[in-house]
Amino acid sequence: MILDLDGCRLLNLYTEATDGSAIETKESALVWHYRDADPGFGFSQAKEMLDHLESVLANESVAVKGGQFIVEVKPQGASKGLVAEKIFTSMFENGRQADFVLCIGNDRPDEDMFEIIGNALSRNMLSAYISVFACTVGQKPSKAKYYLDDTSEVITMLEFLAKATDSSASSEEEAESSL
Repeated sequence: MILDLDGCRLLNLYTEATDGSAIETKESALVWHYRDADPGFGFSQAKEMLDHLESVLANESVAVKGGQFIVEVKPQGASKGLVAEKIFTSMFENGRQADFVLCIGNDRPDEDMFEIIGNALSRNMLSAYISVFACTVGQKPSKAKYYLDDTSEVITMLEFLAKATDSSASSEEEAESSL
């Protein structure tokens, strides 16, 4: 990801000035987290940082967004929603349709992803027999159909899903062996 050096310096300055904050480098974004910072101070630092980044990076092709305990800087046009749309479109163009979608997000940028799933459903790009589980974590309101309180509920749900998948696979194996 190409990010103006002034933007990187700015993230570092706010990290040094805000105990409990950290920078996460993702494949397509830089994310400043302040979940472990003093809530009031972290929020005011995030608001101030957003203003600074927007002015410093005004001529760059990046998007600066605030979310739940984060400030994210990423190239414009890069989002989970666009990736989901490309996957659904590619499958559809190749004569295939997804029949199961599990989508979990905990922040405002994830709302694009939930919306894309709804759009793909309405455009019949997904199987008529699809099971869609769009879950937001700790955030209301949301375009996601399901709500989970926190990451421990995500883990519990994934464990139940794994057990259901294992028991379903075992039932199929038993049925095949009895033939």
